[in-house]
Amino acid sequence: MIRLENLTKRYQQVTAVDEVSLEVASGEIYGFLGPNGAGKTTTIKMLAGVMRPTSGRIFINGLDLQTNPIEVKSRVGFIPDRPFLYEKLTGLEFMTFMANLYGLNGQGREKRIGQFLELFELAEWGRELVGSYSHGMKQRLIMSAALLHEPRVFIVDEPLVGLDPKGARLIKRIFNRLRDSGLTVFMSTHTMGIAEELCDRIGIIQKGKLVAEGTVTELKELAGQEDPRLESVFLHLTGDEAFGTEEINFIGQ
Repeated sequence: MIRLENLTKRYQQVTAVDEVSLEVASGEIYGFLGPNGAGKTTTIKMLAGVMRPTSGRIFINGLDLQTNPIEVKSRVGFIPDRPFLYEKLTGLEFMTFMANLYGLNGQGREKRIGQFLELFELAEWGRELVGSYSHGMKQRLIMSAALLHEPRVFIVDEPLVGLDPKGARLIKRIFNRLRDSGLTVFMSTHTMGIAEELCDRIGIIQKGKLVAEGTVTELKELAGQEDPRLESVFLHLTGDEAFGTEEINFIGQ
């Protein structure tokens, strides 16, 4: 469903993404992990078609993003790390606006909007201004709008940031339903527990390069760590273990 071939992005003397190649199957939740500045968001923006790569190719559902940008984007739902909302619209008005952007018309449109507001537990807030929503409600509204057009691929940068436990549980449940329906989810996260719980496979990027990839079990075997926590595996594979030890020793002096 998703295939990246030697994807590269350079900014003058800095290579933010360095020949990343990977594949994500249909109906798979793929977690994209890495330290701050590793290249996660840059990769996601290129994958969503909002940033042009320096070199390399992106295929979604067998289509080349560079040669078929409109068709590919019509099959993708995307939520960036800092999404924008029109806070002077009501939730229903925002959903209708997004439906218009996706070209959704006909009698079934309002029903579909209502179903998604219900799914994300926003139905009773549909006629309230978005500006009155909590952070978690805004997150859920953005996700519901990004799924309105029935995309085949859902690309999300840090989907659970700022959500309370109830909101996070709801989103995890919805992500599992999306996977069961055959939707492909590509998500970045800094929350190791979420990655371990949700993702079928995980790719770890460090300094622009994909340094490891596999299931949680495979990554643990690759790292050869006695500590079974994904956090420990991640720190080992990204070479950040030593810093943590030095910091502790320094504090103890």
